[in-house]
Amino acid sequence: MREIQIPISEDVVASLNVGDVVSISGYIFCGRDAVLPRICKELEAGTWNKRGIDLKGGVIFHTAVSPAGVGPTSSNKLEIEGSFETLSKLGGIKMHLGKGAIKPETVKMLAENNAVFAIIPPVTALLESQTLERECVAWPELGMEALYRIKVGNYQAIIAAAKGRSVYE
Repeated sequence: MREIQIPISEDVVASLNVGDVVSISGYIFCGRDAVLPRICKELEAGTWNKRGIDLKGGVIFHTAVSPAGVGPTSSNKLEIEGSFETLSKLGGIKMHLGKGAIKPETVKMLAENNAVFAIIPPVTALLESQTLERECVAWPELGMEALYRIKVGNYQAIIAAAKGRSVYE
């Protein structure tokens, strides 16, 4: 198992392969259908930096954050998978974390931006025990679908798309 500390360096991302099992520790961002398009809109407009939130080398976990915990949602939803390119190219996100298959063109785009997609099991109780801190950092009016930053220790995932390949091929 590979230990991954956030932020993730370009070299670490480049060394990851489909099927690698990783253990993720550090601060990651959580967002899904409601908030990811908002982030993309600000990145594209050049206004994201006003928030003082650095996404470079980061991980975005496709989940809502609730009192019950966190668990992955399907990453192939239009608003979620549609955010991968902007988050990777303009935001510097290096790992998208969720569940389910993504499109071949998304797999290719990730490779072009030295980014990966990892899948994480929907085990809310386990993930909650490995979630050390949580903070709403943008759009609190969205409730559990706001943008959260959480500190995690030992989130285990499998690299599902890297270097233009997918575990779903």
